[in-house]
Amino acid sequence: MRLPSISAIGLTKRFGSIKAIDDISFDVKNGEYTCILGSTGSGKTTLLRLISGIIQPTEGDIEFQGRRMNEVPAEERNAVYVPQTYALFPHLTVLENVSYGPLSKNYSHAEAEESAMRVLRMVKLDHRVDSYPNELSGGMQQRVALARGLASGSKTLLLDEPLGALDARLRLELRGELRKLAKESELTVIHVTHDQEEAMAIGDRILVLRYGKLQQYSTPFHVYNRPRNLFVANFVGNTNFLEGIVEKRDLFGSVIRLREGLQVKVADVSFETNESIVVALREEKLMISHEPYPKESENRLSGEVIETHFLGEWVRYSVRLVNGDVISSRVPVGSSLELRNGSWASLSFEPVNTYVYESPAIGLQSELEVY
Repeated sequence: MRLPSISAIGLTKRFGSIKAIDDISFDVKNGEYTCILGSTGSGKTTLLRLISGIIQPTEGDIEFQGRRMNEVPAEERNAVYVPQTYALFPHLTVLENVSYGPLSKNYSHAEAEESAMRVLRMVKLDHRVDSYPNELSGGMQQRVALARGLASGSKTLLLDEPLGALDARLRLELRGELRKLAKESELTVIHVTHDQEEAMAIGDRILVLRYGKLQQYSTPFHVYNRPRNLFVANFVGNTNFLEGIVEKRDLFGSVIRLREGLQVKVADVSFETNESIVVALREEKLMISHEPYPKESENRLSGEVIETHFLGEWVRYSVRLVNGDVISSRVPVGSSLELRNGSWASLSFEPVNTYVYESPAIGLQSELEVY
């Protein structure tokens, strides 16, 4: 059986009384592109620095190809760490910075420059090869740092927000190029980001962190379509949450009683009658239209449009239901639907498009908090 490229086993890191990483275990396969996704303070960078060897775990182990690496210095792990702070050599040109890694691995000058120019073209800085770091913008410096990591020759890249300082258009373009290069070069990549869309677009698997704890580690499809808990459902994607009580259930689903007597049906049958639950529903799965709907129709909720937002390819309508709850629906731009604030609307959804979770003891809002 082929060993994973990188393994974390019961990994914990404390800084004084603060537990920055809390008993995390996972494997990264050879050639896999893994994204670590989380908000500021979730432990993303700490986890990456543990893997790189810059800091040591308080408990647990890091393994590369089955070999325990805890006491192995960072420079001997053959894994290139690209920090957010760029860490460029100020006295070297762009080309010299990017050529440094290949030269340190005994490439010839010609081979090192060829490797450097290849990745500099990818990050669109081949026209600035003679510039020094202080002559570049922050975004350009970040691209140089990324290029230096890519040109190093290492088969393992540890990237800390590598696209964070770039403008939106370049960020979108480079993330595709980055994944393509990683796959063509058979690199194992761990890529830290706070951008959900970025993680979904380039990751083979996504590791979601919150307060140092692993929330879910799976493919983008499963993280989005089968979120393990309320936090993941909220953090990845745009989701509505409705609190209720299981009114009744049968072989085909459960009826949920919301506030003020409203009812909806879900496909889930795992909760007992009278149990408090939370129904999660993606905004794009919530259909919206003008009134009226027959009262007897299933999963039809009515309310007043209170906010309308244009989001490029989508229009987002927020509706206050008759019981006071506010939920939102996204519809593609160009659809025939046009609603104004203050108008009345009806919302509908299929029972299979819901996720149902146990009502959290700390309260819904506390459970959803990102920071």
